[in-house]
Amino acid sequence: MQEEILKNIRVQLRRAMNGIVSTSMREKGIDYKLNFGVSLSKIREIASRYEKNADLARVLWQEDVREMKILATLIYPAEEFTKEEADKWTSEIRHQEIAELYTLHLLQSVPFAPELAACWITRTEGFFPVTGFLLFVRLFNKGVSVSPECIQLLLKESKIRLDDGVSRTQRAALLALKRYGRQSHSQAEEVLAFFSDYVDSTSSEKREFYEDLKFEFEYYL
Repeated sequence: MQEEILKNIRVQLRRAMNGIVSTSMREKGIDYKLNFGVSLSKIREIASRYEKNADLARVLWQEDVREMKILATLIYPAEEFTKEEADKWTSEIRHQEIAELYTLHLLQSVPFAPELAACWITRTEGFFPVTGFLLFVRLFNKGVSVSPECIQLLLKESKIRLDDGVSRTQRAALLALKRYGRQSHSQAEEVLAFFSDYVDSTSSEKREFYEDLKFEFEYYL
């Protein structure tokens, strides 16, 4: 039965293939064994035709095919996803798009999401820190309550990432800080106070980082 479903999914992906998009992604260094260049809306449409199924999702995830990995994040039932599997999947991420959709479609809905986010932002290997910060972004967007300890860790690790230089991790950390600060004036002030030493820093990058946060909060609050 599962083989039949997989065959059917492959047929649908081939029919929806966009060679121009696929080639463009490959030229930008987004490499997979196979990339059909199918739009996200079409992938979601295909996913909607199937019931949530952990076994099927695991098989799809193991394929080095962009669309199948995205489908896996849509099909896996969040209530069945474990911390161990979350660690395993995150260790296998190689592209930013997958990290973003993984947090959006699956991770933000698991009950231990704040715990995962707090743990992963302290790690340095692969996409763990990026995924951790992106997960915080999703949790703040949903208004999920995060412990004060987690917030202090977020602030601390964000500052560490900034000192490491410009990177996708730093950009994810900045986005998480913005989403947290946008929840209330007091939270915005908390973030700005933590980075207040950047105001008169000799580093133009740090001053710009602070001004970016300040502008964000002034605009939205």
